[in-house]
Amino acid sequence: MANNIKLAVKLKLDGAYIPSFNNSMFKEKLLRNNFHLIGSAHNIKEIRIKEQQGVSLIFLSPIFKTKKTNKILGINRFNILSSYTKNKIVALGGINANNIRKLNMTKAYGFAGISFFKENLKI
Repeated sequence: MANNIKLAVKLKLDGAYIPSFNNSMFKEKLLRNNFHLIGSAHNIKEIRIKEQQGVSLIFLSPIFKTKKTNKILGINRFNILSSYTKNKIVALGGINANNIRKLNMTKAYGFAGISFFKENLKI
């Protein structure tokens, strides 16, 4: 469930995704113990907001060049930003067959990439 915490709780889902542009704080009593929040961020300010929101995992992007933007974090900046939080960080953005090995140089907990999986798994 994306960006609708109340509905996710009402539907008794396991969690919800909070996009980087959502700066809202949530009432802790609203959330169950087994309810997980994940979020996305592009910079340290957004990482801090996600921490305050109580997310357990942060998608940090874009690590590599994408069709949408030339503003990339790159390996070094990604690692620096990752070191500013204790949350699990997932690399996102521009991951392809040519640069996937570079992820080994990151402090990423994992990676995500819809285009990468579509291209390589023939979904």
